[in-house]
Amino acid sequence: MLKDALAGGAGIRPPHVPAQSFEEIDMRTTLVAATAFALAIAAAPAARAQGAAPADGTNVGALLAQAKTPDGKKALVASTLALTDAEAKKFWPVYDAHQRKLEANNRRYSRAVEDVVMTGKPISDAYAKSLAKELTEIEDAEARARKSLYSGAVKALPGRKAVRYLQLESKLQSGYRYEVASALPLIK
Repeated sequence: MLKDALAGGAGIRPPHVPAQSFEEIDMRTTLVAATAFALAIAAAPAARAQGAAPADGTNVGALLAQAKTPDGKKALVASTLALTDAEAKKFWPVYDAHQRKLEANNRRYSRAVEDVVMTGKPISDAYAKSLAKELTEIEDAEARARKSLYSGAVKALPGRKAVRYLQLESKLQSGYRYEVASALPLIK
């Protein structure tokens, strides 16, 4: 309502609003929000928590902090599983294949959502349906990747180590998703 009154030529503006159009301010706000979102997506593996994870792996923030880079994540997995040479020979190819699939899905998700966040404008119903379809397809691809990971981990590792790795991967992915969801505004 204030925006409409100001746009109507009243010539009055609140003291905290610079002598710029609301469109310029809206554009800056949109750019700041889009930048924040892009940084959240890029930094999703980086946790905000400090310190080492307890041996039981219950502190997801600390796990995310250790897994903020691909090498850090691999080191976390290696220390969590304490693989023998024979287990490592079978497991690391399964792990590497899954990480490639995760990275591809993360890039696809980022592209799908970035366009919406970058515009900062309401989207059409048709575009929203297209976006929903794309996001659902990404989730389906992630589910297929998890299924492949589960079968590969169970074949490559003893039962307890396989489940421990699957739990660790699930905790990390849940943490990443939470960070992204926290930074992502609702669609207008």
